[in-house]
Amino acid sequence: MGYLKNGKWHTGEGGFANEDGEFVRHTSEFRDWITSDGSEGPDGAKGYKAEPGRYHLYVSYACPWAHRALIMRALKGLDDMIGLSVTNWLMGDQGWTFDDGPGVIQDPNEGAKTIHELYQIAEPEVSGKATVPVLWDKQTRSIVSNESSEIIRMLNTAFDGVGAKEGDYYPEHLQSEIDAVNERVYGSFNNGVYRAGFAESQDHYEGAVKDVFETLDWASDYLKDRDWLVGDQMTEADIRFFTTLLRFDPVYHGHFKCNRYKVSEVDSLRRYRARMLAIPEVRSTVHLDHIKHHYYESHKHVNPTGIVPLGPDMPDLEKA
Repeated sequence: MGYLKNGKWHTGEGGFANEDGEFVRHTSEFRDWITSDGSEGPDGAKGYKAEPGRYHLYVSYACPWAHRALIMRALKGLDDMIGLSVTNWLMGDQGWTFDDGPGVIQDPNEGAKTIHELYQIAEPEVSGKATVPVLWDKQTRSIVSNESSEIIRMLNTAFDGVGAKEGDYYPEHLQSEIDAVNERVYGSFNNGVYRAGFAESQDHYEGAVKDVFETLDWASDYLKDRDWLVGDQMTEADIRFFTTLLRFDPVYHGHFKCNRYKVSEVDSLRRYRARMLAIPEVRSTVHLDHIKHHYYESHKHVNPTGIVPLGPDMPDLEKA
């Protein structure tokens, strides 16, 4: 999949686990912040002023972390303010690329052929993974952030004064509850499916799967008589939960061996997924072909043949 070390790209195949067989997620390198006036962000993060046309979002339709940013961009009506580039679904030796393929949108700013080129432009001596999403500042030719959880917070409010749609998905009166749900869902579910799928020991795999289904069990019970995870409106917590839930049946159930049950087999979870998909701004960001082809074709250490399953049948997603 490849990685950067001191500004140089290195190719490399193989798994994602440490010496003990446990998958450990790499931390994000760029953590600056867009604010309404360019003032500092949380914890003293460098501030960039919210200006229509200044920023560009680089994503993969397959990636659940990038999908969060796509959804928030759509909900806030930022399509005309923040440009978009989309990678090929296949991740090979060069990582995410803009090789021609279905749905690919090339880089109009730097003419980059890969995501790692953007990292090298932004920080010539950068080390680490070249991940998406990438929120790019065209003015300074730099990466504002590659941390999805922070990008969606920026997009939620920073552009409100320059024409963004109304809507607050991290309202002050619900923030503590949202934070608590996010904390639970991230480790056990968002990242838990990867801990299961990329584990290289039975113990680490079983521990991860247990975490995944403890959270799915909790959510399925909680959503029996509720529409949303926090309060009576869709919030950031729903966006973060949904992007993993969406991929569960077509990918994580089989490819990552999280196979106790499917989302489609649980009434409350199936209704919740349909509720999210009924929101036009959410539905417009779903690309099931990218999701399936990416995982099954890219992860050769998990699926050596690269064969992409035809199923499962998912009537509510068949047009996605």
